[in-house]
Amino acid sequence: MSEIFLGLGGNGENQSLALGRANRHGLIAGATGTGKTVTLQGLAESFSANGVPVFVADVKGDLSGIAMPGSPTFKHADKLEGRAKELGMDDYAYSDNPVIFWDLYGKQGHPIRTTITEMGPLLLSRLLDLNDTQEGVLQIVFRHADDNGLLLLDFGDLQSLLQWANENSKELSGVYGNVSKQSVGAIQRQLLSFEAQGADHFFGEPALEIDDFLKTDENGRGYVNVLAADQLMRSPKLYATFLLWLLAELFESLPEVGDPEKPKLVFFFDEAHLLFDDAPKALQEKIEQVVRLIRSKGVGVFFVTQNPIDIPEDVAGQLGNRVQHALRAFTKRDQRAIKAAAETFRINEELDVEEAITELKVGEALVSTLDEDGAPTVVQRTLIKPPRSRLGPVTAKERAIIQSVSPFDGKYDERIDRESAEEVLAQKAADAVETAQEVEEKGREEVGKRSRKTKSIWEKAISRGTKVAAGGMAGAAAAAVLGKKSRANPVRSGITSAAGSIATDLAGPIAGRFVRNLIGGLMR
Repeated sequence: MSEIFLGLGGNGENQSLALGRANRHGLIAGATGTGKTVTLQGLAESFSANGVPVFVADVKGDLSGIAMPGSPTFKHADKLEGRAKELGMDDYAYSDNPVIFWDLYGKQGHPIRTTITEMGPLLLSRLLDLNDTQEGVLQIVFRHADDNGLLLLDFGDLQSLLQWANENSKELSGVYGNVSKQSVGAIQRQLLSFEAQGADHFFGEPALEIDDFLKTDENGRGYVNVLAADQLMRSPKLYATFLLWLLAELFESLPEVGDPEKPKLVFFFDEAHLLFDDAPKALQEKIEQVVRLIRSKGVGVFFVTQNPIDIPEDVAGQLGNRVQHALRAFTKRDQRAIKAAAETFRINEELDVEEAITELKVGEALVSTLDEDGAPTVVQRTLIKPPRSRLGPVTAKERAIIQSVSPFDGKYDERIDRESAEEVLAQKAADAVETAQEVEEKGREEVGKRSRKTKSIWEKAISRGTKVAAGGMAGAAAAAVLGKKSRANPVRSGITSAAGSIATDLAGPIAGRFVRNLIGGLMR
């Protein structure tokens, strides 16, 4: 089984991470300044070199340097080179890695977007901090959109539909159950507040095609997908919900593979405590379930946090590969964390783990990984290997050059605003005003003889293609949608037939309900 070299243990043996066990997840923990970021960077480099794509959130901005080779002129280059020599890394040389930059706000990388439909009411309720009653109303609003072929793509669509729901609460209540204006108003206020934080950048089209995180370059190296998260961290709930959504999307998209020879993707979740802070118990349980199930899809999740007790026990129990940097015993909570961390390791009779955790130097860690049989190895005090890429951020010019040669240059950068719920509802409102004037002038009976002003979703699709029976096209539409060819960016597919048109218009309602049902099954 192929391995990733981590460092040299106190017993003089190499400490390694088996690639075939990397999907059993991991933990990188330690106080600020103890070397977590260096460990993460070295791991990401090694995964990439072995053809494994990586996703990492760059919380402080310094992980972007993984795109550039290190330099002998770096002020700490002597320490890096000295450590490499100490570890017997005869092949140590500075090198870069294939990197793709991403940014929810589109400033420091390709924008990452999803649609309101795909996010679904459950995660949106988490984002908006809704109570159970308000979440139920949001569920009804989504159901109404599905039943009436209204595409919910961006914040404008959801705001328009909520306004309509507020004005037609009695009609909705008669069909779906109680919808109070007070609950709708509360959701609208939360949505406005959240939009002010910049969350609207995350919703719209072209939506992310999740397979784009799973690419390798022409040399077979896995791309390192670096998410610029420095600005995103100012909205910690958006950060946590985005990463949870990403895990759920990966789970839904990838086939079952069991334990592969190497992961399909390794996901580093920095500032991991944000996922669990203020989360209700039920949500924590479902996060634990998603983490457990995604392992069988070949995705490894590594939580990176200052304090290991930030991770709930049910989640921590699934993290088979552990790198524990130094902790400081300044408070009683710190002391509990040290004791808890020590108890998670397989006992080493020659090492006092509790004492060692407080004595570790920068660049040292306690390491225990899973062996070929899936059992944890005995914990060893380990000198961690130095990374080969730059320690520190890229410059604005370097970032721009890397972006210009990205395999996704031009794919996501321009927002697409096609007809969706906001436009449809606006047109219906305009039609209603015009029709009321006609009735006043011509009478209700005369106006009732003409065709409706606003075409249905099926009529629009058929009018753009050949005249075929809508029912006969439903199967083809669903196949196109669930095959994810049109769901992420239907505009790009060059639709020339009624089947294609119907698939495009139904991409939101059908695929959205499909994805939400699956994610809802995990999250409920």
